[in-house]
Amino acid sequence: MTTQIENTGTLERRLKMDVASADLEKQVADKLRQLSKTVKMAGFRPGKVPLKVVERSYGASVQAEVLGELVGKAFNDAVNEHKLRVAGDPRIEPAQGATEGAISFTATFEVYPEFDVADAATAELVRFGCTVTDAEVDKTVDILRKQRASWNEASGTAAGGLRATIDFAGMLDGVAFDGGTATDFPFVLGEGRMLPDFEAGVRGLGVGETRQFPVNFPADYGSKDLAGKTAEFSVTLKKLESPQLPEVNGDFAVQLGIADGDVERMKSELRANLEREVSERLRARNKLGVMDALPALASFELPKALVESESGALAERMKADLKARGMDVKSIPVPPEAFREQAEKRVRLGLLVAEIVRREKLQAKPDQIRKHIEELSRSYENPAEVVRHYFSNRDLLAQVESLVVEQNVVDWFLSKAKVQDQAIAFDELMSQQG
Repeated sequence: MTTQIENTGTLERRLKMDVASADLEKQVADKLRQLSKTVKMAGFRPGKVPLKVVERSYGASVQAEVLGELVGKAFNDAVNEHKLRVAGDPRIEPAQGATEGAISFTATFEVYPEFDVADAATAELVRFGCTVTDAEVDKTVDILRKQRASWNEASGTAAGGLRATIDFAGMLDGVAFDGGTATDFPFVLGEGRMLPDFEAGVRGLGVGETRQFPVNFPADYGSKDLAGKTAEFSVTLKKLESPQLPEVNGDFAVQLGIADGDVERMKSELRANLEREVSERLRARNKLGVMDALPALASFELPKALVESESGALAERMKADLKARGMDVKSIPVPPEAFREQAEKRVRLGLLVAEIVRREKLQAKPDQIRKHIEELSRSYENPAEVVRHYFSNRDLLAQVESLVVEQNVVDWFLSKAKVQDQAIAFDELMSQQG
């Protein structure tokens, strides 16, 4: 069995393989003999089917199977001999010009690019930091108090912070519309739950009073029938209530899971939770900054096969997401080509990260994996059980290993690059999408 390899592009290779006809015939004959011992056919006892009959029925499929195995072995042997890193699946086709006693094939495929990585010391990056202070803890306590507020009937007129219970009816061009009518509907003024025009129309109303006013629906409103239009509403205020917040005392601490009612311990645990959340969000934001900066360290051509595969995966992910939202994906075109730019970025970053990991020996160590899992488990009621669950599931372990490797790359980059530390406000950090 002989092979010849040819460069047909920066990353594309063509491999010519000759499979000896004698090898093919021998292995086909061997398989047919083995098959004749077990095959069941009408009119014959098991193991007594004549070889010629077996050959007529199964000869073509067995030959195709053996030929596939021989070509696959030839391809793998050639790849190993030339130390090639194949990207994607090869395209294998019959070839002309075979030598006597052989069958020729060509395998066209791509290899992973080889490239240099620039010195990370030339890169500049902002690293964000955030400190949890007493103010953030107190603000969190206030939020928890509001969530546990009791409501008492109030006098006066509707204003911010009060809960209004209303009846309302909306008309669009004189016609009622879906979702535009409700009775005994409660909402707290100032929380932003209602459209600005609607809340403005309710403010100042006294219990028992009715008011008519227009409400402008924004152009990006969720309902296409209402987006960008103006409706007329009639609203009657039926009840007005003011909140009574619980005192920050032992009873309140017990409600939050502090068995002995120790208020200081409650605040300490709240601070620890906030610090953990801040740490995770900072890690994610700084990681994003590093991943955005990494591609500047290297320039190389991408294997088309990897980009096409990633584009297809992204398209399938989008279809699954749309289906989960209740949409009929059959009527919605989701072409992989629409994701090509995103796929190219992901493939480029993946290849670059893999090369940095290899060169800098940034593979995940067992103690790093365990530490990461233990950190994840702290937010659960039974951390030990969570740790056991992760270590008993190979897929979960692989996910953690991938995260640890990525963090190793982030830490490596930050240790090399010109880093400017910058504080970010707590509220800004927490308002960002995770």
